[in-house]
Amino acid sequence: MAVNWTGEVLAQLRFYWDFSLWPRLEGLTDEEFHWAPVPGAWTVREGPDGRHRPDTAVPEPEPPPVTTIAWRLGHIVVEVLETRVNWHFGDRTATRENADWPATAAEARQRLRHAYTAWTAHVQELDESGLAAPVGGAEAPQWEDFPMVALVLHVNREVIHHAAEVAALRDLYRAEYGR
Repeated sequence: MAVNWTGEVLAQLRFYWDFSLWPRLEGLTDEEFHWAPVPGAWTVREGPDGRHRPDTAVPEPEPPPVTTIAWRLGHIVVEVLETRVNWHFGDRTATRENADWPATAAEARQRLRHAYTAWTAHVQELDESGLAAPVGGAEAPQWEDFPMVALVLHVNREVIHHAAEVAALRDLYRAEYGR
C-alpha cells in the first residue's frame, strides 16, 4: 500500500490547527496577550527603531524564563513559520534580527493564519523526493544535512508544543481574572 507521506505529515498539523490551536485563540485580547503571569516574564517589547522584539539572553537562563502569550505566539509566527517559509520557499532574507514581532493579539492572529497557510501550501507541494531532499542552506546550520521531512516534523512539534503553552497561559489568565 502506498502512503502519501506529505498528506500524513500535513494532516497532523492541520488537525491540531483546526481543533486545538485556532479555536483556542478566539477572543484573545491585547491585555491577555501581554499579561505577565510572573514577575520577570519574557515578553515582546518595542525597540528604539520601532520594531517589536522578544526578550532574550545568550546563553538562555537555566531554567528558561516564563514567557507571555505575546512571546510564545511571536515565536511561532516569526521563528517557527515566517522565517522558515522565507528560508525554504522564499528569498532567504528573513532573520530574527530584522523581524518585527507581532505587537497586538489581532496582528499575531492575522500573521499566524497567513504564515500557517503559506507553510502548509509550500509543504503540500513537496513530493516524496522533496521530503527526502537535504534541507541544505538552512537558516540554522544544524539542519543542513537533515532531510526536509525532519524539518517539517520539527515545525509540527514546535507549533503543537508552543501553542499548547499558549493554551495553558490562557487557562491561567482565565482562572486569575475570570474571563
